[in-house]
Amino acid sequence: MEALELIWVLLRLLLAGALLALGLYCCYIKWVHLRYDHIPSAPRASFLFGHLPIFWNILKNKEVTQDLFLQWAEEYGPVVRINTFHRVSLLILSPEGVKEFLMLPQYPKDRSLYKNLSNMFGVRFLGNGLVTDHKHDHWHKQRKIMDPAFSRTYLIGLLGTFNDQAEEFMKELEKKADGETKVDMMCLLRRVTLDIIAKVAFGLELNTLYDEETPFPHAVNMVMKGISNVRIPLFKYMPRNRQVISEIRESLRLLRHTGKQCIEQRRKAIQNEEEVPLDILTQILKNAAQEGDYDEENMLDNFVAFFVAGHETTANQLSFTVMELGRQPDIVAKLQAEVDEVIGVKRDIAYEDLGKLKYLSQVLKEVLRLYPPAPHTIRWTKSENIIEGVKIPANTTLIFSTYIMGRMEKYFKDALTFNPDRFGKNQPKPYFSYFPFSLGPRSCIGQVFAQMEAKVVLAKFLQRFDFQLVPPQSFKVLDTGTLTPSDGVVCRLKLRQQLHCKD
Repeated sequence: MEALELIWVLLRLLLAGALLALGLYCCYIKWVHLRYDHIPSAPRASFLFGHLPIFWNILKNKEVTQDLFLQWAEEYGPVVRINTFHRVSLLILSPEGVKEFLMLPQYPKDRSLYKNLSNMFGVRFLGNGLVTDHKHDHWHKQRKIMDPAFSRTYLIGLLGTFNDQAEEFMKELEKKADGETKVDMMCLLRRVTLDIIAKVAFGLELNTLYDEETPFPHAVNMVMKGISNVRIPLFKYMPRNRQVISEIRESLRLLRHTGKQCIEQRRKAIQNEEEVPLDILTQILKNAAQEGDYDEENMLDNFVAFFVAGHETTANQLSFTVMELGRQPDIVAKLQAEVDEVIGVKRDIAYEDLGKLKYLSQVLKEVLRLYPPAPHTIRWTKSENIIEGVKIPANTTLIFSTYIMGRMEKYFKDALTFNPDRFGKNQPKPYFSYFPFSLGPRSCIGQVFAQMEAKVVLAKFLQRFDFQLVPPQSFKVLDTGTLTPSDGVVCRLKLRQQLHCKD
């Protein structure tokens, strides 16, 4: 009996302790509400969970949270509060706020929100590389080493490799260009962009265009699945997810192991004064040697980031481009006329040609306005600020969304209309309301690479093929960590030469 009474007393104490802890936590949440409730927002769905139940419902329905935030921005103004448990994040949808927080180095990335990318399910992913590093001085050292390898001057020398890889893609499409075969363009674009970044950046021959089932491409796909699922609350604790989490972990280890082998072999070859490929990795290692600042783990962090983010975002941009052009025949005709004039029947596209493809550049910019694969970026402010007359408390997470601002009538007239002319030479520049590659010192290091790649692939595609989307196509967006076309992009292709012969 005494033992039972002791157990009962302990249970009562535990319950009392739990209730006390819950009460104190609720008091803390109330204090947080008092700090931030002067900032406009939609009503919280729950005192404890904040807006989280709304977001869960959106994820369940495979909708895009950014579309909800767009509605909130139109209703509540340029600074919008988001509550999840005791955490508050603020959407800053003001050019004034974008200029202040993105252009200046004293506002770091939010360490707590990037931790799921630093380590994913207990395995190092992007670690402390360029994407996730929140310490400006350390990030700046890395960026100084990396920048020359991604400069326009250096990438021009690699344009031949861009052409060669894109040409392999055209050959694969030609096999399917009978006007009847259904071609999964999004799938193929993901393969060719992976092949391009592997070859141009690291001298690797992946050939995923012909064999997607090899271990490395499969690992990249699993990591992308991890990025999509790591955002789901309690995902890693659900027993049914153990198998996929295990596979994601193994995929991360494979990417880092491959990167380590690649970097070590190249570094030894450079030290031994052997002939090495003139690619991005060679330039990075030479820069690191000159700076005397070689950190293998950081190198691996960036190796993985370039592979995963570098191919996925460009593939998504090109997929959205094909999707949108599928319902814009007049724009396609104008694009093809420009490509015919600038490139003609040439196989290789020169750097000078890329500069002349002005309308194609406008189209790609307009695609990024409506469909930015990386829709937002996040910062942290340690000090109190005032933006648009709204007081921003110190120690606050700030979210900046080029997707939302790109779809606001306040910044773009007829915002939901696809209109490449808005990026014409004589049009006003969308300062601080359009930033698909972020802005300021932490803007994307690979933006020149990505746009050069996109131009080469798209120009060759328009040079060779006419295409039609296979219905149905909802033209909706799916958020899987990056934004992708919800239905994929399935087309029927015909060789343009064949069409001219029939005419």
